[in-house]
Amino acid sequence: MDMRALLRGLLIGLTLATASNALADPATNPKGEQSLARLLEGRTAGPPVNCIDPGRAFSAEIIDETAIVYRMPGGKLYVNRPRIGASLLDHDAVILSRTVGMQLCDRDIVHMVDRGGRGPARSRGAVSLGPFVPYSKVER
Repeated sequence: MDMRALLRGLLIGLTLATASNALADPATNPKGEQSLARLLEGRTAGPPVNCIDPGRAFSAEIIDETAIVYRMPGGKLYVNRPRIGASLLDHDAVILSRTVGMQLCDRDIVHMVDRGGRGPARSRGAVSLGPFVPYSKVER
């Protein structure tokens, strides 16, 4: 068995295990929704896009159990509400993503790992991304 097949099998197993836990996720997290609403205040949503270039992002902010917000040049924010695994989103975690090419896309899998500390990083599980919704500041 080559290394690619082994890694693919491990990724599928991890994704399925995470998905079974994610099905029990509550529909929304009120605190997370409030935090996201404050962050998006004074902005308007544009049409969702399937992919973004994560290399252009200044930062990626995790809104607990709700969304990942990518800060882009020009003040634009891209909000991603995961399809599966939102309960794994925690501001104390770090996003580990491996992209094919230069894009991070809808349905891509990202892994959540514990932030720093001693010893090897501990995986919290995998999250399946949703579409990216751009938010821009309202022109006055």
